[in-house]
Amino acid sequence: MDLQKATSRKLIFVDIMEKSKGGVLEFLTEQLFVAGKITSKERFLADVYAREKLSPTGFENGLAIPHGKSDAVKEASFAIARLQNPITEYESIDPNNQVTLVFLLAIPSNEAGSTHLKLLSELVTKLSNPDYLKLFMKAKDSEEIYKLLARQEKNEEPTSIESNELILGVTACPAGIAHTYMAAEALERAGRELGVKVLVEKQGANGIEDRHTTRQISQAKAVIFANDVAVKNSERYAKLPHVNTTVADPLRNAKELIQEALDKSKNFQPDNESVHLDFEENDGEKSFGMEVKDSVLTGISYIIPIIIAGGMITTFAVLITQIFGLQEVMAEETSWLFLLKSLGGGLLGQIMIPVLAAFMSYSIADKPGLAPGFTGGLAAMTINSGFLGGMLAGLAAGFLMKFMKKHIKAKGALAGFVSFWVYPVVGSLLIGILMLFIIGKPVAFINNGLINWLDTLQGSNALLLGAVLGAMVSFDLGGPVNKAAYAFCIGAMSNGNFIPYAAFASVKMVSAFSVSAACIIRKDLFTKQEKEIGDQTWLLGLAGITEGAIPFMMNDPVRVIASFVAGSAVTGAIVAYFQIGLTVPGAGIFSMGLLDSKMNGLTAALIWFFAAILGAAISTCLLIITRSQKLKKQAL
Repeated sequence: MDLQKATSRKLIFVDIMEKSKGGVLEFLTEQLFVAGKITSKERFLADVYAREKLSPTGFENGLAIPHGKSDAVKEASFAIARLQNPITEYESIDPNNQVTLVFLLAIPSNEAGSTHLKLLSELVTKLSNPDYLKLFMKAKDSEEIYKLLARQEKNEEPTSIESNELILGVTACPAGIAHTYMAAEALERAGRELGVKVLVEKQGANGIEDRHTTRQISQAKAVIFANDVAVKNSERYAKLPHVNTTVADPLRNAKELIQEALDKSKNFQPDNESVHLDFEENDGEKSFGMEVKDSVLTGISYIIPIIIAGGMITTFAVLITQIFGLQEVMAEETSWLFLLKSLGGGLLGQIMIPVLAAFMSYSIADKPGLAPGFTGGLAAMTINSGFLGGMLAGLAAGFLMKFMKKHIKAKGALAGFVSFWVYPVVGSLLIGILMLFIIGKPVAFINNGLINWLDTLQGSNALLLGAVLGAMVSFDLGGPVNKAAYAFCIGAMSNGNFIPYAAFASVKMVSAFSVSAACIIRKDLFTKQEKEIGDQTWLLGLAGITEGAIPFMMNDPVRVIASFVAGSAVTGAIVAYFQIGLTVPGAGIFSMGLLDSKMNGLTAALIWFFAAILGAAISTCLLIITRSQKLKKQAL
C-alpha cells in the first residue's frame, strides 16, 4: 500500500531545531492544522497529551510515534519531523533512547476500517524494522523521506516456520495503532528468531485483524496477552496457559515473553483432535449459529447492570416509602421519591430493550451496528413487541449492518462519509421500517399472546412452568441455560407478568443453601476444600448468587446437577403455583419485601422463602445420598 496517501510533502520536515518534546508536538500539530487534517489544534493536542499519560510513545533507535485519537481529526494522517538535536527527556520504552525522528499520527475518534487507518498500521509495522528505520535517519531531505514511504520492503511477509510449538499473541492499545502493531511485529519477529511459530491477533483501530481461528486456538500451546485495554472475546483462550503483560513489553522483551509462554506450557497438551467448527478456517468468522448465540449472550450481559441498577433504585424508593410511611410524598409527581422511582422504572421500561438490541447488533457488526440496534429496540417498544421484539431487532440490525459493511465500502475521503452517515442513517432507517411495518407486527402479536398465556396460568400449568424455570436456573449455574431462563423472566417482567421472575429469584438460593447444608450435616463426605467453600456459600445464596456452587458441580457434574435441578424444580413450581410475583429485578433474600401477591404480604414472603428452603432440603438430601454412593463405589 502507498503510505504517501496518509501524508504529503508539506508534512515532512528535516533537521528542525525544536529541542523539547512539547515543542515538537506543537510544531507538528500546527502543520496538521495548516494542511487541513485537523479542525482544532487545542483539542487534538490535548488528546495527544492524554495519550502520552497512558504509556511511553518513544521507542528505540531514536524513534518516537506520538498519536492522538480525537474528534478534531478529519481523516487519519501523519506528520514527520527529523530533529537536528536529539531529545533526551522523551519518555521511551528504551530508557537510553534519544529521539531524533518523530511521527505524529492523527487518528479519528470514531473511525474504523478505513484505508487511511490501514496505511497508518502498515507504517507502524514497517518502522518496527530497524533497517527500514535507518533509511529515514540517513535521508538527505524531505523529498527522499517522502519517496521512502512508497518503498516496498523485501520479505515483508513473515517467513513460514515448521515448528511443533505454536504460540498465540493478542495485542491491543488505547489508540489501536502504534503499540498494537509494533508489539505484534516484535512478537512475530522474535518467534522467527527462536524457531517458534507465533501468530498475533491485532485488536486495533481497524477492529480485529488476523483473528485466530478455532483450529489455531486448539493447536496452540499458550497465548500472550499484550494489552492496555480489554481484550475482545478473551474467553476463546480460557483453556490455554497465558502470559499477561503490557502492550509495550514485547518491544523490549519479546523473546523473554515467548520463553515464559513456552515454560508455562510444558505440561499442557493442545487438544488437536477436538476442533470445533464455530469459526470458518479461512477467515476466522463465526458460523451463523454461533453468531446468534453470542449475540444473545452479549446483549443479556450488557443489560444485566441496567436491570440491577434500575431494580435497586426502584427498590430503594419503595422501601423508603414503606418504612417511613411516605405514600403521600410518593404520590406527588414532583417529589424526589416519585422522581427516583421513575428513574429506576425508566431504566427498566425505556432503556433496557434498546440497549439489549444495540449490543446484540454490536456483537455481530461491531460499532456500525450500535445506532441501528438502538433504533430497532426503540421500534420494538413502539409497537409493543417487548423483549422478543428487542432480540429480533438486535439480530436483524446486526446482520443487516454486517451485510452493508461487506458490500458498501469506500476509500479515502468517502470512508468517513460511509462510516458516519451511510451506516447509521441508512441502517437505522431500514431496520426501523423493518420492525415497525414488516417483521415487528407478527412478533408483537406473539408477544401479546405470550402475555395473555402467562396471565391465565393456574394450577398444574403454573406448576409446570415454575418447575421448568427452576430446573433451567440451576442446570448450569449462570451458564447459557440459566441465561435463557433469565431472559424469559425479564421478558415476562417487561410485559407486566412478575411471577416467572419471582420463581427465578427464589430458585437462585437453592444450590448455595444445599451445598452449605450438605457440608454441615455430613462433613465426612466432603474434602477440606469443599467444606471451606461450603461454609461460605450460603451467604452467596442469600444474595441470589449461584456461582459459589460451581466447584461442587465441576467435581461431580452428573450427580450434583441432578440434585440441584430436582430441588430447584420444586421451588419454582411452588412459587408459580401460589401466583407470587416480584415487581423489580433482584434475587435472594433482599427480594422478600418487594413481592407482589393477592394474598397477605407476610404470607407471600414466607411461602416464597419456604419454597427455597424446601428445594434446598431436597437438593441437600440428594447431594448426601449420591455422594455416599459414589464413595462406596470407590471403596469397592
